[in-house]
Amino acid sequence: MKKWRCNVCGYIYDPAVGDPANGVPPGTPFEKIPDDWVCPLCGVGKEEFEAAD
Repeated sequence: MKKWRCNVCGYIYDPAVGDPANGVPPGTPFEKIPDDWVCPLCGVGKEEFEAAD
């Protein structure tokens, strides 16, 4: 699965890890994260993320 990078702070969302502290279990693709999820480091929405190489 593809990783995604926050354009504001550089946080990398790794689907293999998820974001369990914020209700996103490991194995969750970025596209399946709820729309109201925000970056755990800086608080911006999913629209500020882009696919990481």
